[in-house]
Amino acid sequence: MAPRRAPDFAPAPGAAVWSDWFDRDAQAALVEEIRGVAAQAPFFTPVMPRTAKPFSVRMTNCGPLGWVSDRAGYRYQPRHPDGAPWPAIPERLLATWRALTGCAVDPDACLVNYYAEGAKMGLHQDRDEETFDAPILSISLGDEAVFRLGGPQRGDRTRSFRLRSGDALVLGGASRLAFHGVDRVLSGSSTLLPKGGRINLTLRRVRPF
Repeated sequence: MAPRRAPDFAPAPGAAVWSDWFDRDAQAALVEEIRGVAAQAPFFTPVMPRTAKPFSVRMTNCGPLGWVSDRAGYRYQPRHPDGAPWPAIPERLLATWRALTGCAVDPDACLVNYYAEGAKMGLHQDRDEETFDAPILSISLGDEAVFRLGGPQRGDRTRSFRLRSGDALVLGGASRLAFHGVDRVLSGSSTLLPKGGRINLTLRRVRPF
Protein backbone atom coordinates (compact mmCIF):
# COMPACT_ATOMS: atom_id res chain seq x y z
CA MET A 1 0.00 0.00 0.00
CA ALA A 2 1.49 3.34 -1.08
CA PRO A 3 1.35 6.42 1.15
CA ARG A 4 -1.72 8.53 0.44
CA ARG A 5 0.58 11.56 0.20
CA ALA A 6 4.25 12.48 0.13
CA PRO A 7 6.01 13.27 3.42
CA ASP A 8 5.76 16.85 4.61
CA PHE A 9 9.48 17.18 5.21
CA ALA A 10 12.68 15.17 5.29
CA PRO A 11 14.85 16.26 8.23
CA ALA A 12 17.81 14.09 7.13
CA PRO A 13 18.67 11.51 4.44
CA GLY A 14 16.48 8.47 5.06
CA ALA A 15 14.20 10.32 7.49
CA ALA A 16 10.70 11.56 6.67
CA VAL A 17 7.81 13.12 8.59
CA TRP A 18 4.13 12.96 7.69
CA SER A 19 2.28 15.64 9.66
CA ASP A 20 -1.23 14.70 10.83
CA TRP A 21 -1.01 11.22 9.33
CA PHE A 22 -3.76 10.33 11.83
CA ASP A 23 -6.63 12.81 12.09
CA ARG A 24 -8.21 13.57 15.46
CA ASP A 25 -10.76 10.76 15.28
CA ALA A 26 -8.10 8.23 14.31
CA GLN A 27 -5.85 9.48 17.11
CA ALA A 28 -8.64 9.00 19.66
CA ALA A 29 -9.34 5.50 18.32
CA LEU A 30 -5.66 4.63 18.56
CA VAL A 31 -5.50 5.86 22.15
CA GLU A 32 -8.36 3.50 23.00
CA GLU A 33 -6.49 0.63 21.37
CA ILE A 34 -3.39 1.46 23.40
CA ARG A 35 -5.50 1.48 26.56
CA GLY A 36 -6.51 -2.05 25.60
CA VAL A 37 -2.84 -2.98 25.20
CA ALA A 38 -2.03 -1.53 28.63
CA ALA A 39 -4.91 -3.44 30.22
CA GLN A 40 -3.20 -6.67 29.17
CA ALA A 41 0.40 -5.47 29.56
CA PRO A 42 0.51 -2.72 32.20
CA PHE A 43 2.92 0.18 31.97
CA PHE A 44 6.14 -0.27 33.93
CA THR A 45 9.22 1.88 34.59
CA PRO A 46 12.38 0.53 32.95
CA VAL A 47 15.71 1.09 34.69
CA MET A 48 19.25 1.52 33.42
CA PRO A 49 21.52 -1.53 33.35
CA ARG A 50 23.90 -1.82 36.28
CA THR A 51 22.88 1.44 38.00
CA ALA A 52 19.12 0.69 38.11
CA LYS A 53 18.45 4.41 37.60
CA PRO A 54 14.80 4.69 36.47
CA PHE A 55 13.89 6.09 33.08
CA SER A 56 11.74 9.24 33.08
CA VAL A 57 9.25 7.50 30.77
CA ARG A 58 6.95 4.61 31.56
CA MET A 59 6.47 1.95 28.93
CA THR A 60 4.88 -1.22 27.69
CA ASN A 61 4.98 -3.13 24.39
CA CYS A 62 2.84 -4.98 21.91
CA GLY A 63 3.73 -7.51 19.24
CA PRO A 64 5.62 -10.84 19.33
CA LEU A 65 8.57 -9.15 21.05
CA GLY A 66 8.91 -6.31 23.54
CA TRP A 67 11.88 -4.18 24.52
CA VAL A 68 12.89 -4.06 28.17
CA SER A 69 15.70 -2.55 30.19
CA ASP A 70 16.73 -3.66 33.66
CA ARG A 71 19.91 -4.43 35.60
CA ALA A 72 20.62 -7.32 33.20
CA GLY A 73 20.71 -4.98 30.18
CA TYR A 74 18.72 -3.95 27.13
CA ARG A 75 16.94 -6.70 25.22
CA TYR A 76 13.84 -7.93 23.43
CA GLN A 77 11.78 -10.68 24.98
CA PRO A 78 8.42 -12.34 24.23
CA ARG A 79 6.84 -11.60 27.61
CA HIS A 80 6.03 -8.70 29.89
CA PRO A 81 8.15 -8.56 33.08
CA ASP A 82 5.12 -9.99 34.92
CA GLY A 83 5.31 -13.08 32.68
CA ALA A 84 2.33 -12.52 30.36
CA PRO A 85 2.83 -12.48 26.57
CA TRP A 86 2.64 -9.08 24.90
CA PRO A 87 -0.69 -8.29 23.19
CA ALA A 88 -0.90 -8.01 19.41
CA ILE A 89 0.01 -4.83 17.52
CA PRO A 90 -3.19 -2.99 16.55
CA GLU A 91 -4.08 -3.38 12.89
CA ARG A 92 -4.22 0.42 12.50
CA LEU A 93 -0.49 0.56 13.26
CA LEU A 94 0.36 -2.35 10.97
CA ALA A 95 -1.47 -0.62 8.12
CA THR A 96 0.60 2.51 8.69
CA TRP A 97 3.82 0.49 8.71
CA ARG A 98 2.87 -1.10 5.39
CA ALA A 99 1.99 2.27 3.89
CA LEU A 100 5.06 4.24 4.97
CA THR A 101 8.09 1.99 5.42
CA GLY A 102 8.29 0.01 2.17
CA CYS A 103 9.32 -2.99 4.27
CA ALA A 104 8.35 -6.41 2.91
CA VAL A 105 7.55 -7.83 6.34
CA ASP A 106 5.58 -6.59 9.32
CA PRO A 107 7.19 -5.30 12.52
CA ASP A 108 7.64 -7.75 15.36
CA ALA A 109 7.83 -5.15 18.15
CA CYS A 110 6.01 -1.95 19.06
CA LEU A 111 7.31 0.05 22.01
CA VAL A 112 4.75 2.20 23.82
CA ASN A 113 6.38 5.04 25.78
CA TYR A 114 4.40 7.45 27.96
CA TYR A 115 5.98 10.84 28.63
CA ALA A 116 4.44 12.63 31.59
CA GLU A 117 5.28 16.29 32.24
CA GLY A 118 9.06 16.65 32.56
CA ALA A 119 9.93 13.32 30.90
CA LYS A 120 12.53 13.21 28.16
CA MET A 121 14.77 10.77 26.30
CA GLY A 122 18.51 11.34 25.85
CA LEU A 123 20.30 10.89 22.54
CA HIS A 124 20.60 7.20 21.70
CA GLN A 125 20.74 4.73 18.81
CA ASP A 126 18.21 1.96 18.26
CA ARG A 127 20.64 -0.91 17.79
CA ASP A 128 19.40 -3.75 20.01
CA GLU A 129 17.74 -5.37 16.98
CA GLU A 130 19.19 -8.34 15.10
CA THR A 131 18.70 -6.55 11.79
CA PHE A 132 19.00 -2.92 10.71
CA ASP A 133 17.56 -3.55 7.25
CA ALA A 134 14.08 -2.36 8.20
CA PRO A 135 13.30 1.27 9.04
CA ILE A 136 11.79 2.46 12.30
CA LEU A 137 8.33 3.99 12.41
CA SER A 138 7.40 6.40 15.21
CA ILE A 139 3.87 7.68 15.89
CA SER A 140 3.19 10.62 18.22
CA LEU A 141 0.01 11.06 20.26
CA GLY A 142 -0.81 13.81 22.73
CA ASP A 143 1.46 16.69 23.69
CA GLU A 144 4.06 17.92 21.21
CA ALA A 145 7.64 16.75 21.57
CA VAL A 146 10.84 18.58 20.69
CA PHE A 147 12.63 15.79 18.83
CA ARG A 148 16.38 15.89 18.22
CA LEU A 149 17.96 14.00 15.31
CA GLY A 150 21.67 13.59 14.68
CA GLY A 151 23.85 11.26 12.68
CA PRO A 152 25.42 7.81 13.14
CA GLN A 153 28.10 9.19 15.51
CA ARG A 154 27.25 10.69 18.88
CA GLY A 155 29.20 13.85 18.10
CA ASP A 156 27.46 14.51 14.76
CA ARG A 157 25.56 17.75 14.31
CA THR A 158 21.92 17.54 15.40
CA ARG A 159 18.75 19.38 14.49
CA SER A 160 15.54 19.71 16.46
CA PHE A 161 11.95 19.83 15.24
CA ARG A 162 8.52 19.35 16.74
CA LEU A 163 6.49 16.17 16.47
CA ARG A 164 2.79 16.80 17.00
CA SER A 165 -0.11 14.52 17.80
CA GLY A 166 -0.90 12.33 14.81
CA ASP A 167 2.51 12.76 13.16
CA ALA A 168 4.40 9.80 11.71
CA LEU A 169 8.21 9.69 11.49
CA VAL A 170 10.23 7.11 9.56
CA LEU A 171 13.95 6.60 10.19
CA GLY A 172 15.47 4.43 7.49
CA GLY A 173 18.48 4.25 5.22
CA ALA A 174 21.22 6.59 6.37
CA SER A 175 19.09 7.59 9.39
CA ARG A 176 18.35 4.07 10.64
CA LEU A 177 21.20 4.25 13.15
CA ALA A 178 21.09 8.00 13.70
CA PHE A 179 21.28 9.23 17.27
CA HIS A 180 17.99 10.74 18.33
CA GLY A 181 16.07 11.73 21.44
CA VAL A 182 13.33 13.87 22.95
CA ASP A 183 14.55 17.12 24.51
CA ARG A 184 11.23 17.93 26.15
CA VAL A 185 7.48 17.56 25.91
CA LEU A 186 5.39 20.71 25.63
CA SER A 187 2.86 20.25 28.40
CA GLY A 188 -0.67 21.32 27.54
CA SER A 189 -0.06 21.54 23.77
CA SER A 190 -2.69 18.85 23.07
CA THR A 191 -6.07 17.92 24.52
CA LEU A 192 -6.02 14.34 23.21
CA LEU A 193 -5.03 12.67 26.48
CA PRO A 194 -7.31 13.64 29.41
CA LYS A 195 -4.38 13.67 31.86
CA GLY A 196 -1.95 15.24 29.40
CA GLY A 197 1.41 13.89 28.39
CA ARG A 198 2.62 12.17 25.25
CA ILE A 199 2.43 8.62 23.94
CA ASN A 200 5.06 7.52 21.46
CA LEU A 201 4.61 4.30 19.51
CA THR A 202 7.78 2.93 17.92
CA LEU A 203 7.44 0.02 15.50
CA ARG A 204 10.55 -2.01 14.73
CA ARG A 205 11.65 -5.17 12.99
CA VAL A 206 13.86 -7.09 15.44
CA ARG A 207 14.51 -10.41 13.69
CA PRO A 208 16.09 -10.85 10.26
CA PHE A 209 13.83 -11.45 7.28
